[in-house]
Amino acid sequence: MKNQTLREKIAESLTSILPIAVIIVVLALTLTPLDTGNFVLFFVGVVLLIVGMGLFTLGADMSMLVIGEKIGSAITKTRRIWLIALVAFIIGIVVTLAEPDLQILAQQVPAIAEKTPLGNYLLIITVAVGVGVFLSIAMLRIVLHIRLSYLLIGFYAVAFVLSIFVSPSFWAVSFDAGGVTTGPMTVPFIISLGVGVASLRAGDGQNDSFGLVSLASVGPIITVLILGIIFRVNSLDYPYILFEAPRTTRDVLFAYLDGFLDYAIEVAVAIAPIIVFFLLFQIITRGFRKRTVVRIFMGFLYTFVGLVLFLAGANVGFMPIGRSIGEELAKLWDGWPLIPVGMLIGYFVVAAEPAVHVLNKQVERMSAGAISASAMKKGLCIGVCISLGIAMVRILTGIDIMWILVPGYVIALLLTFFTPPVFTGIAFDSGGVASGAMVSSFVLPLAIGASYTLSGGDTTLIMTQAFGCVAFVALTPLISIQILGIGYRLKTRRIKHNFLTAEEHILRYEVK
Repeated sequence: MKNQTLREKIAESLTSILPIAVIIVVLALTLTPLDTGNFVLFFVGVVLLIVGMGLFTLGADMSMLVIGEKIGSAITKTRRIWLIALVAFIIGIVVTLAEPDLQILAQQVPAIAEKTPLGNYLLIITVAVGVGVFLSIAMLRIVLHIRLSYLLIGFYAVAFVLSIFVSPSFWAVSFDAGGVTTGPMTVPFIISLGVGVASLRAGDGQNDSFGLVSLASVGPIITVLILGIIFRVNSLDYPYILFEAPRTTRDVLFAYLDGFLDYAIEVAVAIAPIIVFFLLFQIITRGFRKRTVVRIFMGFLYTFVGLVLFLAGANVGFMPIGRSIGEELAKLWDGWPLIPVGMLIGYFVVAAEPAVHVLNKQVERMSAGAISASAMKKGLCIGVCISLGIAMVRILTGIDIMWILVPGYVIALLLTFFTPPVFTGIAFDSGGVASGAMVSSFVLPLAIGASYTLSGGDTTLIMTQAFGCVAFVALTPLISIQILGIGYRLKTRRIKHNFLTAEEHILRYEVK
């Protein structure tokens, strides 16, 4: 049975990753020819992504989703507000500290690392505290019956006010921080935690099942902006390092062996605190049977192997390809091919995000199939397609990022008053989920390569033009999924109206 499930998961990942792989192959054969060594790296990366995503999604189903729901329901049963807030704060920090996407972002901001003995860890700790604090707020929101849209409006207003006091070159990094923190390690755990808490709520529990990821994404934006104010960051310089294509197949092998080692350590560090937390929970509560505990540990093993393979494939195989494609497209017709290519990649790349599969399955399960995974996927694909088109226009024209973020969030927040509450939570969760590992390791390098070429090698412009595409990817699903929710509401009303009309006809016939 387990082998059958694994084959199904790998088949799903194959259909998700194959379209983006085909696009890259077509580009490599036409507009952006690649070195043979890089192409071999890419080919191996595709295989690793497919197998890795299949193992990861199976492992997440068996371990983190089960643990998160159990912990969420257990701490809610205590009815102790302080305990709920404390546990949520600890979980937020634990699952964020070693998030692989966050490690990548921290390495790109040396302006802060150079000002403190903590180096890159200062930004990582700042983001982790932001997630911890706002995850506590998100949990208390469910318990205290506070409407999600009110909190989102208030906190995003705070974020935009704080942005007035930091350098414009720091805006993109701050809003990108909100997207990269909700990656493959944090999303399964946080989503299932919310489902576990909301499961004990009567009536509108389904409406509160989602929204934890959205609030956890706002926290890092605010805390990183505060960090920028404290350290008075005036300008940021991107450490642009040229990739050297492997010359032989042995070079490809060693590149991946190094990647496996690095990411095995990263993922082990990421999973270890969650395992320790699970063991402590099991010792204190005895909440799981022995067979379930064994199954959970098997799930952790699948998660570890799958995430190592996925990250190695994404970062070793796709990162240099993304940079190379961006550089080459920027040389053609003043870079305008970046827009259609970026939109095409955006439509398909979101389907290759592991966390997206976790969210879509949870949405389908919690709505009893009323909101299908395929509808969610289509809404996300359209949103990310538009966002990357906007990101490429910004790279070409140099438009200030706030000219896009401010009206975008105003529209998204206004839609919360017309969208069914459950769709508000799903939409804002989708924004954080869509901006994951593939965006960080392929789309962002593509934007960096394009910016480097168009700016003539000016690395300070990279921070203001290339960075921000993660923030756009996190923004547009908020709008597209809420529009999907409005359509769902109208469709439901029409069906209900038709049903009532049919009942009236039947009653009139019976009276006659």
